[in-house]
Amino acid sequence: MYKIITTSWVKHLDFILSDLVCLQISFLLAYALRFGGGLPYSHNEYRHWGIFIVFLHICLMFFTECYSGILRRGYLKEFKAVLKYNCIFLSLVFALLFFTKHSYEYSRIMLFMFWAVNCTLMYASHCLLKLNLKRAAKDLNHSEYLLLVTKKDLAEENVAKLQMNDYSNLRLRGLVIVDEDMTGKKILGVPVVTDFGNLFEFARKNVVDEVLLNVRDARIEELANQFLEMGITVHINIDRISSKMPNASIEQISGFTVVTTCINTVSTRQIVLKRSVDIAAGIFGMMAAAMAYIVLAPIIYIQSPGPILFSQIRVGRNGRRFKIYKFRSMYIDAEERKAELMSQNKMNGLMFKMDNDPRIIPIGHFIRKTSIDELPQFFNILKGNMSLVGTRPPTLEEYNQYDFHHKSRLAAKPGLTGMWQVSGRSNITDFEEVVALDTEYIKNWSLGLDLKIILKTAMVVLGRVGSV
Repeated sequence: MYKIITTSWVKHLDFILSDLVCLQISFLLAYALRFGGGLPYSHNEYRHWGIFIVFLHICLMFFTECYSGILRRGYLKEFKAVLKYNCIFLSLVFALLFFTKHSYEYSRIMLFMFWAVNCTLMYASHCLLKLNLKRAAKDLNHSEYLLLVTKKDLAEENVAKLQMNDYSNLRLRGLVIVDEDMTGKKILGVPVVTDFGNLFEFARKNVVDEVLLNVRDARIEELANQFLEMGITVHINIDRISSKMPNASIEQISGFTVVTTCINTVSTRQIVLKRSVDIAAGIFGMMAAAMAYIVLAPIIYIQSPGPILFSQIRVGRNGRRFKIYKFRSMYIDAEERKAELMSQNKMNGLMFKMDNDPRIIPIGHFIRKTSIDELPQFFNILKGNMSLVGTRPPTLEEYNQYDFHHKSRLAAKPGLTGMWQVSGRSNITDFEEVVALDTEYIKNWSLGLDLKIILKTAMVVLGRVGSV
């Protein structure tokens, strides 16, 4: 899924909140410096002014567009912008006090102190936020990996454009040159990862979140549709627009004006709410896991000496690897014995499932039926590898056998529960049906759908329906 920001001010919410905090701190400090301490909120006049400056800042934000291009401003330009804004702010305050005939109620010295302190704090906070955003952009854990598909004569210019933005979390995964095989070579330090003929195979096997198609090709719609089938967001050169592309929008990507098409779009508000639910669930889930550990640890160890927790590398959003945790419900050599049991696999496709699995320890049947074995995955949810609701994370063995369309189920974070889990998972024996359910979830995702799945999950767990 692709996060699309529909309102321009939302992307600078961190600066807005920081400035509101600076205004209040400046107000408090100016009052303390002028009157030798105390809180301004204890006086009616200054309490009203404390509320008013928040309202005035919000109005100025909309009418002056003071955050427009804030990330492109250097230190000197930023200082000038902050100074200009505060001069306008103070001028409006004086003008309003004059016309409302309340100027005698407020200390002019305090107002100038407020102006000086706020200029300092606001400039410092903007610089610190920019440094933090630069640092965050370099964090691989929060990067979005972009594959650039372009022509040889445009490649250097395209790469230079994409590398200009220090604050973007888009990281060039590599280049694909359509008119010449340059595999293995580098352009401005970015490797050409494959040739045009193996483009989709590379995207299938590697972490690719987004693709920028900067080519003029009659097959561009076909290329876009193939990537969409894999759940990968596609950005297309603006002069190639098709009405058949789902969730299409025009936006700026590091200097390129593109049409973006993807399997589904989500807003910042939805992302924040979903993550908030995940954090809250993760905290309570870890408490439950800790209590379960105290009870289960000695039983598991007595029945099968070894680690209490089972860990395994799984594949998450768009091919990212992470380590998943569960309470161990099988004997230590379960993975080694899997090969000899493949003939009893009841699943058609890439997943493995069998009735009366001999690798399960006695307590394992109980913790699987009650889904207690899944509790340690709340740690994955807290870390951000997983979500409370999502798709089932495949093993590396399964992932390496995926066809192109199977990767679409990795377009969202994997979840502790999901459409497959609440749709009678014990009765589903066809892997393609699992893919269809997961893809349906991603295409139709909403907070309301997550809530329905959570409620259904509670009913499934309490009724012990579909557990294995």
